Amino acid sequence: MRYVWPNAVIDGPAFTPKTRSNPLRRLILAAAAVFALSGGALADPVRLATEGAYPPFNFVDDSGKIGGFDVDVGNELCKRAGLECTWQTNEWDTLIANLQAGNYDAIIADMTITDEREKTIDFTKPYFPPDPSTYISQAATTYDYTALSGLKIGAQSGTIQANYLDQTLKAANTIVTYATVDQAVADLNAGNLNLVLAEGSYVGEQVAGSNGALKADGPDIPIGDGAGIGVRKADTDLKGKLDAALAAMKADGSLDALIAKYFPDMGAGPYFPQ
Repeated sequence: MRYVWPNAVIDGPAFTPKTRSNPLRRLILAAAAVFALSGGALADPVRLATEGAYPPFNFVDDSGKIGGFDVDVGNELCKRAGLECTWQTNEWDTLIANLQAGNYDAIIADMTITDEREKTIDFTKPYFPPDPSTYISQAATTYDYTALSGLKIGAQSGTIQANYLDQTLKAANTIVTYATVDQAVADLNAGNLNLVLAEGSYVGEQVAGSNGALKADGPDIPIGDGAGIGVRKADTDLKGKLDAALAAMKADGSLDALIAKYFPDMGAGPYFPQ
């Protein structure tokens, strides 16, 4: 066998080159194997999204910090599940689309669990009980809720309330949708709407802060199965961790305490009887 080296030709027996042992390389490979077997993807921060424009569920304060009931619930769930979590805001209309696109990992934004939404994403068990919708009107007005006709009625776009209005009242009334429900209430206060349909808990907060200008009016309208945390259908492990932490919060009363803190008009609970 002949071996060719620079400037020389050497005759000699065949040999098999040996790979030099590299302790650092072995350590890196072993760590990578452990990371893969332990589900390394969950080591990344779990990105939580909320709307940031629906107080007291979620809002952005004057310092730019995200807060509210949804955020307090999410932070406690992450703590109990041993997850590192981050927060970001997203407009309501594209919350589900951006979840599917991978821009974050879960939605905590008082999103009601409905059959239509469950065709697209999965939900945890409810973290907020079913909240009947009702109307807000100016305090001096009176309407016949058995025969609403010729009115301008507002709701936030992409919500169960907007869908309800489209299905039941659109033929006889003008339905106006807004990017946020606060914008709808502002138009109501300005006299541009007759009514706004929203969740009862939100309506109660708005009426209480209106100095008598607004009132909750009309019947309670049950829609949906309570609010859950939205996740991609493939993220079964994350959903399981959140559901386990949520069950623990329900069992020890800490979820009831948060609901009572943010929504005192709902009473002390329990809101999720075992």
